[in-house]
Amino acid sequence: MPHNTAIAALAIFCKVVDNYGDIGICWRLARQLRHEHEVAVTLWVDDLASFRRICPEVDVGAAVQVVQGVAVHHWVDQDGAFAAADIPDIVIEFFGCELPPAYVEAMAARSPRPVWLNYEGLSAEDWVEGCHRLPSMHPRLKLTKHFYFPGFNERTGGLLCEADLDARRRAFQQDREAVNAFLARFGVSAREAAARKVSLFCYPDAAVGELFRAWTGGHEPILCLVPEGVAADQVGAFMKSTPVAGSSATHGALTVRVLPFVAQPDYDLLLWACDVNFVRGEDSWVRAQWAGRPFIWHIYPQDEALHVKKLRAFLDIYAPGLPALAGFTLGWNRARPVADWRAEWQALLNEIPQDEARAEEWQRQVTQHGDLVTKLLEFARELGQSGETRV
Repeated sequence: MPHNTAIAALAIFCKVVDNYGDIGICWRLARQLRHEHEVAVTLWVDDLASFRRICPEVDVGAAVQVVQGVAVHHWVDQDGAFAAADIPDIVIEFFGCELPPAYVEAMAARSPRPVWLNYEGLSAEDWVEGCHRLPSMHPRLKLTKHFYFPGFNERTGGLLCEADLDARRRAFQQDREAVNAFLARFGVSAREAAARKVSLFCYPDAAVGELFRAWTGGHEPILCLVPEGVAADQVGAFMKSTPVAGSSATHGALTVRVLPFVAQPDYDLLLWACDVNFVRGEDSWVRAQWAGRPFIWHIYPQDEALHVKKLRAFLDIYAPGLPALAGFTLGWNRARPVADWRAEWQALLNEIPQDEARAEEWQRQVTQHGDLVTKLLEFARELGQSGETRV
């Protein structure tokens, strides 16, 4: 792949582990490559049902289909026959998901060899900068895989961010009628829309019940919008019934409304429409960073509390001057004890002007280094120029 030659084709391999985060990232990556850079993208994914939750156009019964210009293949197993002609210019292995052996053999037979990238998880930890773009030689074949780490500074791979995202976000947030019309699609009344609006997306171990009790006994009306299936036990306990899309309940100052799982573009609108966003994992965490609103991140729990180190690394760079946001986030992740959730929430509300100012500053700070897709393609061209992909 000579330098300055247009990258014509790319493949992404995705195995769904965290139900929506893995495919969510891969689908955003695929769409941006296709729509902004005109790269022919093939997305191999093993779980079409999870994919369909965030993209209703997906046919869960199709072995091969085209969705929004992206060729989608149902990745059933590690078998299959592949030829060198089947291999695109770039192959992305998401989170080390292990490509089919015959596909790797075909990669080695291709001339020139493709750029092979292992797309890694997002972290603010210092070690990421030293590992970004590192090569790994195949033990048997003439192939080199490079590790590609998303990140928050110029020494990492950037974040997924569409070119027009900020303009669309600002236009939506400044149009009160558009915001109310969007919320009305989910049964939110004008009275409910006037309350403090919170979106809730978390893992089951979050302190949802404790927070609901604090909100219920508060003086300010709060509308909590939660996707169906999220924190189902705690939401069901509050509602005193099985939480299904369209259901709602009000106790004290708190109204909880259950939303259907929405497609990715609508999830962005939900984040933009709310005053505070609780997000989880990686995909929704990044989208919350583009929403211009305070957000509370629930990190995926790991053994030996390794996730707490990762959480603190992010808070160290994002929230050094935001003690209420940092403290609330640590409490939400059970990384510090919380004696009074109502007091923690009030402290967060008091800090909201600073949180919103930091959100805007953070966007400018991170995007000045370029977006992930542009930087990834530039790296691929560098590898082509260096001859690493040539036979």
